[in-house]
Amino acid sequence: MYYVYLLENQNDNSWYIGYSANLRQRVERHNKGDGARTTARKKDWKLVYYEAYLDEQDAKGRERFLKSGSGRIFLKKQLVNFLTRGR
Repeated sequence: MYYVYLLENQNDNSWYIGYSANLRQRVERHNKGDGARTTARKKDWKLVYYEAYLDEQDAKGRERFLKSGSGRIFLKKQLVNFLTRGR
């Protein structure tokens, strides 16, 4: 199984979108500073959204889409309740 995920930084509400075959381990690595360059600079990442795929190429394609402008608009629509409540 492959996961496309959205992390939100609890300090500045910035987002990070990625994909991994082991979601739990990957989120832990991001929070330890052993993640992507973007997440290594900050701490306190929270998993707020993910999708599961059987095929790695499908997950990579979805990650690419979610990182685009249209993908971010999609995520904001999907997370409307999360984004409007007090985090």
